[in-house]
Amino acid sequence: MKCFGFMTEPDKTLWLIPRDDAALYDALALLRSSFQYMDARIDPPSSIHGLTVGGMQAHCRKGGEIWAMGRPLIACMFLTPKANTLYLGKLAVKEGMRGQGICRTLVDHAASRAADLGLSVLELETRVELTENHRVFSRLGFTIVGTGSHVGYDRPTDFLLRKPISLSADN
Repeated sequence: MKCFGFMTEPDKTLWLIPRDDAALYDALALLRSSFQYMDARIDPPSSIHGLTVGGMQAHCRKGGEIWAMGRPLIACMFLTPKANTLYLGKLAVKEGMRGQGICRTLVDHAASRAADLGLSVLELETRVELTENHRVFSRLGFTIVGTGSHVGYDRPTDFLLRKPISLSADN
């Protein structure tokens, strides 16, 4: 007798993680595992190594948002309102789930949040060395508009990317 296992589609519901939710621990674990591949490629090291649940809670207390996809988590991102822009940071998609449009869904949601907040630009930074990220975000409508350097570096270490957001009623 054969037993057939059925794969169920992962939960792809987007939800806002409350600052006191235990899911912050899951988001931190997802971020660390998703960013691990960068360790051998970027200089200076990623700020992810210093991120804590306490830091994530502080981000939320200061008006930032941490969005998650799925239960259990398969993706997450940080959103931070700034003057005229919504900063999209720490976007992570679980290994094995990449290439399925999840990043696009997160970016589309971030654009929707920007419009809801009356912010006309979505902004992010990516490390100079991560050329595959430049290509992904370019396909999602972002343009490189500047460079930045970490303290102590005399060369650009990251690119600033922006995407204009429509604030029209038919958004």
